[in-house]
Amino acid sequence: MGEQSSLTRVRPDIALFIVTIILVVIGTVMIYSSSSIIAMEKYGDGYHYIKKQILFVLLGFGVMIGTSRLPYRYWKKAAYPGVVISIVLLSLVIIPGFGLKAGGATRWLRAGYLSFQVSELVKIMLVIFLAHYLTKKIGHIKEFSRVFVVPLVIMMTIVGLVLCQPDFGAAAIMVVVFMLMFYLAGSRIIYLAGLVATVIPVGVALIIHESYRMQRLMSFLNPWEDPTNTGFQIIQSFISFGSGGAFGVGLGNGMQKLFYLPEPHTDFILSVIAEEGGFIGVVIIIMLFCILVFRGFAISFNCADLFGMLLASGLTTIIALEAFINMAAVMGLVPTKGLVLPFLSYGGTSLMMCMVAIGILLNISSYREQNSGETEGRS
Repeated sequence: MGEQSSLTRVRPDIALFIVTIILVVIGTVMIYSSSSIIAMEKYGDGYHYIKKQILFVLLGFGVMIGTSRLPYRYWKKAAYPGVVISIVLLSLVIIPGFGLKAGGATRWLRAGYLSFQVSELVKIMLVIFLAHYLTKKIGHIKEFSRVFVVPLVIMMTIVGLVLCQPDFGAAAIMVVVFMLMFYLAGSRIIYLAGLVATVIPVGVALIIHESYRMQRLMSFLNPWEDPTNTGFQIIQSFISFGSGGAFGVGLGNGMQKLFYLPEPHTDFILSVIAEEGGFIGVVIIIMLFCILVFRGFAISFNCADLFGMLLASGLTTIIALEAFINMAAVMGLVPTKGLVLPFLSYGGTSLMMCMVAIGILLNISSYREQNSGETEGRS
């Protein structure tokens, strides 16, 4: 693959940019629709959540534009410092007095009036580190001790700290991204199979060990067994989907967000879309994410160098997994995981990190390798 000197600048991927804007706009509208009544009840201000989200959107677009103009190879310089910062911040989260607890989990650090979910940053930093490390070690990618061990130890350290919060969903995404990036770099399948063989029993043990995880699993299998407690969330989501029909009840007219559907503006925002926008609305959202993920991987596989390919693949996978798991959970296809829907759910950290990822993807897409004909033509 070509070096930076053999690359030429082209227009960034316009389809990715447009889809991102559409998703963010839809998310902003639906956050207001789903949160205004709750905000009025809780804060006496129906615009409480939407005002904060608009601020996040403006900052997010600024961050996206900024990262889209920063040559993606500069991110190599953040690879090792990013890992160190990630471990330090994750450690602070679980230290009493530093972490902010909400919903039974301690996943946030407070910065003034704002809170920051560290695992969202850590996922990006892990991808940058792996892309840089694997690029440097590509000549020895088949050797277990020289390539696999160090990033495995780092990844398991990070995952262990994330599980202490606890955040099982984020930890699972990091493990999957780790395996995918090693696979794309050409690692031996036997190493990845060994990791899978280790992770699965550990995951099962973690589910069995924590009663709330077992309750989520049981409620997923049969939510009507305990409809007022463990099965309440998913049953209300089913009602939202059923109430929307083909075309929905209309923007702002949904009933499930009125203190029936838990977290309608965060984890279950797709349920509100299903009720107010109907089957058509949900299909549009799914199609938009499919386009975004397709463009992300297209950027990856068209990239002129290994670092850019791995970086784009990792970032796209994070967004794809989070979107799939959230949508599958609210439809009752997988147990609920507490993951937000990228670009659509309320929350500054998730939106900002997603916009960083899109900015990097846009920058990667703006480089193309010059062929010999182009080079000779300019001589």
